[in-house]
Amino acid sequence: MMKKIKSTSLNEFYQEAVSFTGKDIQTLLPPGIHKEIGHFNVFNISDTLKEVKRKQVMPYNRRAYYKISLIRGKNRAEYADKVINIENNALLFATPKVPYHWIPQDENQSGSFCVFTDEFLVKNKSGVVLDELPIFKSGGYPVFEITDEEAEEIGLTFRKMKKEIASDYEYKYDLLRNYVLELIHYGQKLQPATVLHPTQNAAVRIISLFIELLERQFPIESPNQKLQLRTAKEYAERLAIHVNHLNKTVKESTGKTTTEVISGRIVQEAKILLKQTDWNISEIAYSLGFEQVAHFSNFFKKQTSMAPLAFRS
Repeated sequence: MMKKIKSTSLNEFYQEAVSFTGKDIQTLLPPGIHKEIGHFNVFNISDTLKEVKRKQVMPYNRRAYYKISLIRGKNRAEYADKVINIENNALLFATPKVPYHWIPQDENQSGSFCVFTDEFLVKNKSGVVLDELPIFKSGGYPVFEITDEEAEEIGLTFRKMKKEIASDYEYKYDLLRNYVLELIHYGQKLQPATVLHPTQNAAVRIISLFIELLERQFPIESPNQKLQLRTAKEYAERLAIHVNHLNKTVKESTGKTTTEVISGRIVQEAKILLKQTDWNISEIAYSLGFEQVAHFSNFFKKQTSMAPLAFRS
C-alpha cells in the first residue's frame, strides 16, 4: 500500500523535516532567514529517505513553495495521465500548482533538494516571476534525465548552497538567489525526459491527483485568501489533460460529475466558515471565489436548501 504524505504549509514541512532528520526546527531553519523576504532552505535526499521504505510514494503536494531536486537513483514520476521513468539521474522542478507523485524504484537514492517561496526571488534585480518561466508553467512536465557528468555539475551548485547557507556572510541570501536562478536556467536549457502514456492505472492517478489538487485549495484561513480553482476546466488545465477526459474519469470513478465534486467540497468549506468564523457573508463569498454575495447565497441554498444566514443561526 502506498503511503501519501500530506502537507500544505512550510510549518508542516518543517514538522515532517524534524521526523525525517532527527533535528529540531531551530537547527533546520537557516540562520537569519527571518530577516529575509520569503524563504529558502536546502536538504540532502538521503536524510529524507532515512525511514522511507522502498516504493513508498513521495508526493509533492505543498502549495506554499517551489522545489528543485537533484535525484540520483531509479525513480518514477506520475502525473495525471503521464508517467516518466528515470533510470539514473534526474533534475526535477516542482511548482505548487501541479501535483504529482514521485516513487523511488530502489533503495539507492541520493541527491539534494531546495525549497523556496516565490517571494524569495522578489529581491533579485532580474524581477523574475516564477510562474512566467517556461519551466514552471502549468501543463508541462519539468523532469529532466541527466548524465552522471551533469549530475556532478548540478551537485556542485547544491554543495555551494549548503556551504553558503551555513556561513555568516552578510549577503549570503543574495548569493543563494543566484544559485537558484542558475539551477532554473540550467534546467531550461535541458530537454525534458521522455513522457510515457501508459493506460494501466491512469484513471486512478487522475482521480488521486484531482482530489489532491482540490484539497490543496483548503482550508480557507483568511478572508483575504481566495479560492483559485473553481471549474472543471481550470482543474483539467492544471492536470494537463482535456476537460472531457477529466469529466469522464471522475464520473466513472465517483458516480458524480466533476462540477458536483468541486461544488460539494466548496459547500463543505462554506459550512465550516459559517459555523466556525465570525466572517460576514460577503467575506466568505469572496474567499470561496464568488464575486457577488447573491451568487454565493444562491449556490449555497441550491446545495443545502438553506440560506447561508439561516445555516449560521
